[in-house]
Amino acid sequence: MAKAGFKDIVNSAQPTLVDFYADWCGPCKQMKPILEQVKTRMGGKVRILKIDVDKNQSLAAKLKIQSIPTLVLYKSGKILWRKAGVVPSHELEKLIKANI
Repeated sequence: MAKAGFKDIVNSAQPTLVDFYADWCGPCKQMKPILEQVKTRMGGKVRILKIDVDKNQSLAAKLKIQSIPTLVLYKSGKILWRKAGVVPSHELEKLIKANI
């Protein structure tokens, strides 16, 4: 089966939280356990997609990702929320629950 493209994933009716990050970014490393915690607590209610901006420079430029980490919540192709920086798990869970 072909790998789903970015557009296919964010156009889903399931909320998708996209984490734009880089391996060398300290705050991005802080987000990893937070996102794992959110995934554990939220289960199948949300899809979490990590996108390395160094490997996906054209997508990052198109979406005007200027600082990392940048988190973007999509549902049915629409951006519902966007924030740069480290975001606590309780804030992400509240946001996802409000948009299920």
